Amino acid sequence: MVRLYTDGLNIGYSERLIVKDLSVQIPDKKITTIIGPNGCGKSTLLKAITRIISHQSGTVILDGENISKENTKLLAKKMAILPQTPESASGLTVGELVSYGRFPYQKGFGRLTKKDYEVIDWALDVTGTKDFKYRPVDALSGGQRQRVWIAMALAQETDIIFLDEPTTYLDMAHQLEVLELLQKLNQEQERTIVMVLHDLNQAARFADHIVALKDGEIVKSGSYEEVITQDVLRKVFNIDAVIGRDPRTNKPMCITYNLLKGVNQHEETIDPVYDLAASAY
Repeated sequence: MVRLYTDGLNIGYSERLIVKDLSVQIPDKKITTIIGPNGCGKSTLLKAITRIISHQSGTVILDGENISKENTKLLAKKMAILPQTPESASGLTVGELVSYGRFPYQKGFGRLTKKDYEVIDWALDVTGTKDFKYRPVDALSGGQRQRVWIAMALAQETDIIFLDEPTTYLDMAHQLEVLELLQKLNQEQERTIVMVLHDLNQAARFADHIVALKDGEIVKSGSYEEVITQDVLRKVFNIDAVIGRDPRTNKPMCITYNLLKGVNQHEETIDPVYDLAASAY
């Protein structure tokens, strides 16, 4: 089932197109991950789908309606987004920040209702941040802050949650903590999760559906088995990857890779490839 899709989407800044004639379907109640090199349009696509920025042409359809014509508060009850660099929460407690997720439901002077407080406590509980409710957000670790921001998104009570690189600046343990939380929300509450990730192995491990972008266009869209392949990674990242199997999940994983050098980045050339790890020394 597909509730959300784009049709012929063009997004740009001034005269430069970042996303070009892009048509993509987001599977409902699944985890979709968007991968691709820096500057390929991943974040731009998320911002356009969630109406943070406007698109030049094409449409974004949710539940049969063009989102550009949707009431703002009504749209905010259907989808939430956690940007790559959330706005500063300086001076706010955790509970105060999470309460902002109730904005779409507030009327009049915006006072919180009993229902609002119940949802806030539920979001804190689900994300394991209830003990931080009265602590300043600034006093938390990176992983704790990220879970609090996710709690705020949950407080919106949306079926669809977008996250732009939710593991950025987190260490390995906190990255896994955040991704396992998102997987739990998907599996236990059937939330549709759409996120941008840089780590290919994390994408393969946690996503049901992967969209690989390059230069604002889709190179491949499908299951992790269809996307995490040597051919697709060569086209998207200009690398010669060795693909194996994760011994714990049996999903594909990138074991190592070399950078392909030459004029035509889609094909191997007579120039020798070199190991990225070795090049760092």
